[in-house]
Order: sequence, then C-alpha cells, then structure tokens
Amino acid sequence: MEDQKTGENISHHRSKWHLFEVIGILIVFASLVLLFLVPKSLSELFDTIIKEVTPVVVDTFLTSEVGIAVIVSVIVGRVLERLGFTDGLIRLFVPIMHWFKINPAVIIPSSYNILGDINAAGKIAGPILIKANATKAEQKIAVATMIQSPQSFATFVLGLIALSIFGISAFPLIVLAIFAPLIIVPFILSRTIYRDTKKVKLRELPRFTPKKTFLDTVFSSAKEGTGLLLLVIIPAVSVIFIFIGILKFTGIWDPIEAGMGAFLSLASIEPDTGIVSFLVAPTLAVAQLAELGANIDPRLIVGSFVLANSGLPIYVILGQIPAIWAESTDLREREVIYAALIGMIIRVATACILAYFLTPFLVV
Repeated sequence: MEDQKTGENISHHRSKWHLFEVIGILIVFASLVLLFLVPKSLSELFDTIIKEVTPVVVDTFLTSEVGIAVIVSVIVGRVLERLGFTDGLIRLFVPIMHWFKINPAVIIPSSYNILGDINAAGKIAGPILIKANATKAEQKIAVATMIQSPQSFATFVLGLIALSIFGISAFPLIVLAIFAPLIIVPFILSRTIYRDTKKVKLRELPRFTPKKTFLDTVFSSAKEGTGLLLLVIIPAVSVIFIFIGILKFTGIWDPIEAGMGAFLSLASIEPDTGIVSFLVAPTLAVAQLAELGANIDPRLIVGSFVLANSGLPIYVILGQIPAIWAESTDLREREVIYAALIGMIIRVATACILAYFLTPFLVV
C-alpha cells in the first residue's frame, strides 16, 4: 500500500513540467529547425568554438612556455615557502595589518603572485589563509588584493622597458601602482564591503614553513603544478572560451569588443593593448606597448602599464581563479568571482586615476 502511494506521488510529481524540461524541449525544436533550414549551422557553431579554444589550450598552455611557467611557478613558490618566505612576510606585515585589524595573511597571495604566477598564488596561499584562521571576508579581501599584482614577472619587466622608451619615470609609478595597493586595498575593503575582519597578533598565528625535505618539496610541487595545469587551468580556460566562441558565432562578440575599446580609451588606457590584456595576455600587451608610435599620449601608456600589471586576462578571473580558490579555501566559486571582479574594478579605477593625475609628474 505504501509502495503504491509512493509510486503515485512520484508519478504526480513527474507529470508536472520543470523549467529545464521546457528549456530542453525548446532546444530540441530549435535544433530540428536549424538542421532543416540551415543544416551547416550546428557544425559551424562547433567549428567556431573549437577555433576559439584550440589556440589558447594547445598553443598557449600545452606547447608553449606558459604551461611550463605554471609548473615552474608552483615549484618556485613551494621552495620559497619551504625556505621561510611566508613566515618572513607575515612578520613584516603583522604590525600594519594589526593596526588595520585585518589578518596579515591577506597579503600572502599578492606576494606569491608577483614572484610566481596567479595560479600558484592561489594554490599555495589559499591553504595558508585557512591555516591562519582568516574569515571568509578576509579570504575575499585576499583575492581582490591579489588582482592588483602582476601575475607574471615578465609583464613587469617588459612594462618597464615600455615606460623607458616613452620617457616615463618608473619608480613612483611602481610604488603607487604595485606596492601601495597591497596596503590600501585591504584597508578600503575592510571598511566598506568586507567588514568581518579581526585583529591577529603574531603569537596567535602558526608557523607556515613546511617541514618536508627539500627533495620531497621539489618533486611533490612538480606533481602539484602539473595537476594544476591539466586538471584545473585548462578545463577552466576551455569553459570560458567556449562561451566566447558561442558569442562570436551569434555575432554578439564584435560589439562587445568594440565597446571595450571605447571604454578603455575613456579610462585613459590604450585600447588595442588594453583589449589584449583583457582577452589574451598582459605580457603580450606590454610587449606591443613598446612598439607603439612615439606621438601617443603618455597617459595611455601609464594606464595600460597599470592595467597589464594585474590579475588579467579575464579568463583567469572568471575561470582559473575561482576553480583554484574554491578548491583550496572556504569560498564558493561565485564568491571568488565576485571578489575578483571587485578587485578588477579597483584596478581599472587605479589605472584611470594614475593615468590622469600622475602622468604629468612622470614624463621626463
């Protein structure tokens, strides 16, 4: 009798239309209509998607130096951690963050980001935040602050070359654009959006230097870096570029790209290299920056330099960072994305402000 009632309940429940059943039916009919009216459309859609995904996944991560750089950065980061780099940073930043009533561990991801890469920063620094008992708000502050740092040392060096070509003094810009945000951004966010922070004394924090042997550190980090590349980064990048491929196929992407160029120009960022920073690679953007004509407005160079020295490109912010941080912290992917986007908004605003108001004092 009970089994019969259960079966009736399931049957009654299943007979109701669910939202995704409606969507599924619409997709079925739309596919049939497309196959009848435009037989090649579905194959062209998949071809467009594959052409978007392949250059990034294969040419950028599998067969170029970028993929190897991810593995090497994890190895270097773990070796630095084993040599006491994290504990040294904590001692330096405890007095400042104690004054701000913020866990000093929020600075760790940005420091590893500058020295290694943004993927290694999350993989190494995420567990450190957990070990330091950072609140979820402080973990979000750490993500947003990390976006203010260049995710590749090569981007920083090539950017300096571009600044020298255009006769722009680099030192004040580096201090205000790269080092000052490590302190200013946590302070601002802790007083506005992410207020659940707490004062932490040095004696309340554990030691972060692992006790593994150096040989074990090197080989285990090599495995960790390879797994990070193949199991986290490449799948995340593939998802983002699948969506870009769909937008290109539907004709929506070109207006989006044109709008980005107009916005960047308005924000005093050179549009072509700014789009390259957003969509491809900041390292390539600063390399192209050095090749621009000498008559370009110096403000655009300063704005582009500040933007490139950040957590971009966008597929890192929307794909790689949430995948890595959700795996290694208490945060969900959506929370990581929101924090990263807040960090990116702050970075664009920083580029605009420094370009407008600082440039007159930087041109030699």
